[in-house]
Amino acid sequence: MNKIYSAIIGIFCICSYANASSVIATINGTPITDTDVNARIELMAKQGNTSLTNRKQAFQNIVNDYVKLNYAANFNVKPTDKDADKELAHMNLGSLSETTKNMARLAVRSDIAWGVITARTIIPTIKISENEIKEERIDLIRERGLPIETTIIRLTDIPNDIAKKLKAPKNCDNAEQIAEEFGGFPQKITAMQYELSPEIRERIADLPLMTWSQVENGSVVLVCKEKKTKEYANLDEIIKQNATYKKAAMTADQQLKQLRRKAVIIINDDRYKL
Repeated sequence: MNKIYSAIIGIFCICSYANASSVIATINGTPITDTDVNARIELMAKQGNTSLTNRKQAFQNIVNDYVKLNYAANFNVKPTDKDADKELAHMNLGSLSETTKNMARLAVRSDIAWGVITARTIIPTIKISENEIKEERIDLIRERGLPIETTIIRLTDIPNDIAKKLKAPKNCDNAEQIAEEFGGFPQKITAMQYELSPEIRERIADLPLMTWSQVENGSVVLVCKEKKTKEYANLDEIIKQNATYKKAAMTADQQLKQLRRKAVIIINDDRYKL
C-alpha cells in the first residue's frame, strides 16, 4: 500500500511539475503559459503580423492586456466576453481555435477597457495648440489629401539660379506671368487635393499660399488658390479631434509604461526576458 501511495504521489508531482513548467511568467499573480503565447501568435498572424520576433511581441502584448484590465478595474471598467464577442464579429478573423478565441477576447476586452479609461481620464486633460492642429492638417494632406479644390502652378526644367529670382505672385494669373518672364512654360493644374499624386501632395503639404517651393527634380510648384468644397463641412473640428486623440494615445502609452513598471512581472523563461 505504501509503495502504491508513493507511486501515486510521484506521478502527481511529475504532472504538477509539467504543468508548472509551462507557466513562462506571471503578471500580478496571473499565470501566462506557452499555450497563451502560441494562441497570441496565431491571432497576430490572422491580423497580418508574421514577424520573426512575434513570440516575444506576443508575450509583451499579453502582459499589456492584463496591465490595462487590472488598472481599468480600479474604475469599475470590466468589459465581458460578451462585449468582446460583439467586436470580434466585425473583425473578420476567420475560424479560430477555442484557445485562440479566448486570447482574442482577452485582447479585445483590454482594448475596450483602455479606450474607456483614455476617454474618461486622459482626453479631458489634453490641450491642443494651433501648431499641433496645423501639423495634423499637414499629415492628412500628405497621407490622403483634403476635400479642397487646389490650383497649382508648376514649372519644370528650371535652373536653381532662375528659381531663386521668382517673386511671390499676387494671384494665379500673376504667377503664370512671372514664370513666363523668365522663359518658362508654366503648367496650371486645378484639382481636388485627394486627386493629386503623393509626390505633389508631399510638396504642397506645408507650403504657404503664393510661395514657390524649393527646386526638386528640376521643378518648382506654387499653390495660388484653394477653395473648400461642401465635402469639407466640419473638417476643421475633425482635424482638431484627430490631433487630440493622437496626443491622448501618446499620453496613454506613457501611462501604460508606468503601470508596467509598477506591475509584479515574474518571468520564468529566458526567451521572454527583455
